[in-house]
Amino acid sequence: MSDSSMNLFLNRNFLFMFFGRLVTNVGDSIYAVAAMWLVSELGGSTFYTGLAGFLSLIPRFIQFFSGPIIDRISIRHLLIHTQLIQAFLLLIIPAASYLGQLNVVLVLIISPIISIFNTLIYPAQMSSLPSFVPKKDLTKANSYFTFAGQGIDTFCNAVSGVLIVIVGAVSIYLLDSVLFIISAILFSFLRIPKHKQQIEQSQPVEKENISVILQHYKTELLEGIHILLGKSFSRLLWGMLLINLVGGATFVVLPAFSKLHGGPELYGLLLMAQAMGSMFGALIAPFLKLERIGMGLIYATAFSVSGILWTLSVHSPNIWMMMIIYGLSWVPGGVTNILINSYIQKAIPQHLLGRVFSASYSLSGIAAPIGSLCGGILGEVFGSEVIIGVSGLSVLFIGLYWLFDKTTRKLPSSDHVTEKVFQA
Repeated sequence: MSDSSMNLFLNRNFLFMFFGRLVTNVGDSIYAVAAMWLVSELGGSTFYTGLAGFLSLIPRFIQFFSGPIIDRISIRHLLIHTQLIQAFLLLIIPAASYLGQLNVVLVLIISPIISIFNTLIYPAQMSSLPSFVPKKDLTKANSYFTFAGQGIDTFCNAVSGVLIVIVGAVSIYLLDSVLFIISAILFSFLRIPKHKQQIEQSQPVEKENISVILQHYKTELLEGIHILLGKSFSRLLWGMLLINLVGGATFVVLPAFSKLHGGPELYGLLLMAQAMGSMFGALIAPFLKLERIGMGLIYATAFSVSGILWTLSVHSPNIWMMMIIYGLSWVPGGVTNILINSYIQKAIPQHLLGRVFSASYSLSGIAAPIGSLCGGILGEVFGSEVIIGVSGLSVLFIGLYWLFDKTTRKLPSSDHVTEKVFQA
């Protein structure tokens, strides 16, 4: 392990944030597989899995409103309470099963509520990193955080299908509840320095009426959105919105696709391949030395390759080849996720990062619920294989658009990015 890596893990806040995220993502990963499979079993069609995807992803829109909150409140308290609330909500499913009251409607109700609290966690963690990690170590820190997500996804997706067969999807909810309690305990050891704005908010102030508070909130929220919608950077943002739309469509038809070619084990393995590809991309990102290459050119190349592999995966001659090609299609996304986080962190003032990251995840993720719903409906008409294939072609076309668009190609590298990129 390098000296900079060792220094990161000697950092108390980074250590507990990292392992807290690790445990949280174990719960998230296993839950995501179990919930979608449970809906598929209880509902019996891609319409219900599409609806489940829509309901569980639509809370990402709430991130539009969470930015100013994250910039003002204690990150430590936010992380602890969101974990405990999710732990309680997860227990409802096994309790309903024990009482003989479990049905697809209950699962569909619980999933979006859990997602609401889950959407607050990632932007809160990312916005707090610069407060206790030196700027020179941010790319490596982001890489470790992504590994904590994608690496765990790889392992958990691989075993989730087997766990569903052995103990059942309902028992996984009980396991997840315990994991969220453990992560809350880990987050309780954090001692994160407050942002300047948080300190100001903690000082005694005169009482403000509700209209003034809402006006301030609206101003701060729009500021984060305005930064992201700078003319140059928005080209990438709109492209990612479309990619997330087809990604949502692919995700909700995977259970049906897996039933055609195997069962829950194949579903878990395909998700494992997806996570492994993203994780590998995240791990190699710091070693590719891409900080000197224009961000637009990186995105154009990455997703052109991703789209080709994504499309080819459904036409693979056997299951193992399918898994390999599908997994490789997610490697470019893993690389770009690391680079774009550092890109934003280097260019945006720290006191604005919470609202900017929240707006970023909301804008890029808002299409995923729509894609999930459309994918579920269209999957009933055209079949899961067609949906996955068309999704891959869509990613390819977006990559080619970025490649030929002059504004996108001129986006500066990570080493030369300034706040002007988000103001042009």
